Amino acid sequence: MSSQITDIPAYMADLGRRARAASRILAAASTATKDAALLAIADDLEQQREALAEANRRDLEAGASKGLDPALLDRLELTPARIDGMLEGIRQIVSLADPIGEIFDLKFRPSGIQVGRMRVPLGVVGIIYESRPNVTADAAALCLKSGNATVLRGGSEAFHSNQAIAGSIQRGLQKAGLPADCVQVLATTDRAAVGAMITMPESIDVIIPRGGKGLIERISNDARVPVIKHLDGICHVYIDDQADSGKAFDIALNAKTQRYGTCNTLETLLVAEEIAEDILPMLAAAYAEHEVELRGCERCRQILDDCLPASETDWDTEYLAPILSIRVVRGLDQAIEHINRHSSGHTESIVTENYTRARRFLTEVDSSSVMVNASTRFADGFEYGLGAEIGISTDKFHARGPVGLEGLTSVKFIVLGDGHIRT
Repeated sequence: MSSQITDIPAYMADLGRRARAASRILAAASTATKDAALLAIADDLEQQREALAEANRRDLEAGASKGLDPALLDRLELTPARIDGMLEGIRQIVSLADPIGEIFDLKFRPSGIQVGRMRVPLGVVGIIYESRPNVTADAAALCLKSGNATVLRGGSEAFHSNQAIAGSIQRGLQKAGLPADCVQVLATTDRAAVGAMITMPESIDVIIPRGGKGLIERISNDARVPVIKHLDGICHVYIDDQADSGKAFDIALNAKTQRYGTCNTLETLLVAEEIAEDILPMLAAAYAEHEVELRGCERCRQILDDCLPASETDWDTEYLAPILSIRVVRGLDQAIEHINRHSSGHTESIVTENYTRARRFLTEVDSSSVMVNASTRFADGFEYGLGAEIGISTDKFHARGPVGLEGLTSVKFIVLGDGHIRT
């Protein structure tokens, strides 16, 4: 289908006009109508499991033949469990409160008028992403519930999977009586379409890129449309000298090995020097069973014979692979200093039984998610009760952390009067 589109500028201009028109209809749609569409989409995806799996197999086979690395192939695969999670995410969004139209902070002013704020959609959200085809369903569902039309451009490696999901979305929208243009998945893999998307402020209100650092940097540098982004996920776990060793072992192992190719996976482990000789050998043995390559500071290598030397570059690297850098630190102060210097601002966790140190960590670490005694793998919109997420923003404006329904809205001031005039 993508080969049939020869005039990309005309195609994108028409798509943008239709998205803008659909956004006005969707902004006025009732919660019941939006929820009906979401349920219809989930039901259609359930019915199309075999077709979706077949489309995904085509993408996986093509990816393997092109030499995609294992981390990317892992992101691309739609296992039955991941399809289940995709459907559960859509249905959970149905159960969430609709943020649109909420009026808050309504107060009387001395003049007698009431001034408040109302939550409204952003308008048209453009999302550019790589590999993970489940993003197509997650993004469509979140934008739909929050009253936003959306334009989706998935990676070429997931083209067939994305088109299969798009078919279910279109049928679900039509069944609920909403325009199919509320969610448009680009039917082209031409990179010129991305260039058009990010320079269409008349049609698209915000761009959300999800993918590798190169993609996000390019979008951020070239876009004429506001961007909500995160560049990478260099996540840390700090094991304090007052940590429970059992908790520390479980968290450090899970944060690294539960999945390698995700942005909330542990990339650098920090260990207080007082307990390093006790816990590092146990963790190293467990990591070896998972074939995780360890790269450590000089003190770490004195404790672990098979640990490779870590370079300065390692502290700033998102591996997305079974590789872990380890640094032995003097204590909480050095751990916080290391994190705030090398972190990408995504997710950090402290393991400690000391309440005061936990509070300091929460206060002084400047990341979008900061945890106490929990795996960084919990930094996820689904786990946070957002239903699903459109992405995890490491920016401080307009949204930060997992971007769910509320992150896809804006507010406008409303004024209630009864014939009031200004004197």
